[in-house]
Amino acid sequence: MTGLVLVIGNRNYSSWSLRAWLALRHAGAAFEEVRIPLDTPTTREEILEHSPAGKVPVLHDGGLTVWESLAICEYLAERFPEAKLWPEGREARAIARAVSAEMHAGFARLRNAMPMNCRAPLAGKGRAPGVDADIARITAIWRDCRTRFGAGGPFLFGAFTNADAMYAPVVSRFVTYAVALDETCQAYVAAVSALPAMKSWVAAARVEPERIEGEEV
Repeated sequence: MTGLVLVIGNRNYSSWSLRAWLALRHAGAAFEEVRIPLDTPTTREEILEHSPAGKVPVLHDGGLTVWESLAICEYLAERFPEAKLWPEGREARAIARAVSAEMHAGFARLRNAMPMNCRAPLAGKGRAPGVDADIARITAIWRDCRTRFGAGGPFLFGAFTNADAMYAPVVSRFVTYAVALDETCQAYVAAVSALPAMKSWVAAARVEPERIEGEEV
C-alpha cells in the first residue's frame, strides 16, 4: 500500500473517523479514503484487514499503519508541520494536548446518550443523567481556551488545530440535539460548522443509505 489511506466508518455515526478525517483535510495532503460501513456482518473482518485493533479510523502511510484518532492526529502534526496542527506556543500546545486527551478519554455519558447523528433533528433528546455535567465541562473547556488562547481566530486556540478536530463531533452533537449554549460557545459551534471540510462531511453523511438502529435516539 503506497501513499496516504484513511479508513473510516459511516460518516453519520463514526465520530472517531471524523476527527482523523478533519485533521488530514486540514493538513492539505492528498489521500485515498476507504469507507467501511459499521454494524454489518462483515464489518469487523473488513476492518481487521487494515488494523488488528478492529476499529476505525486507521491511517496507512506507505508501510506504516497508525490507529486511534488521537495518535493519527499526533502523527499528522509531525508529518505535516506546516499545517500547524498543534499551537506554536508551548503553554497553548500543552493545554491543547490536555483537552484533546480529555475528550479522547472522557464524556462517556454524553457519547452514549447523544450519539453522533448528522441527519436527524433530535432537539431536547438525549438528556440522560450525567449528560448536563459533561456538557458543562465541555463548554467550560471551550470558554477557557477561547479566553486564554483564541485571540488569533474563531477556534479554541485561534487557528484550527487538532483540538478542534477532537471536539468537532461534539459540535455536531450540540447542533443535532439543539443544546442551549452561551454566546462564546455558540460562536465556536458556528465556526466549526462553517468549515468547508465539516460541511462536506455532514452533506455526505446525510445521503448515506445505511441506518444503524442502535445508534438512533
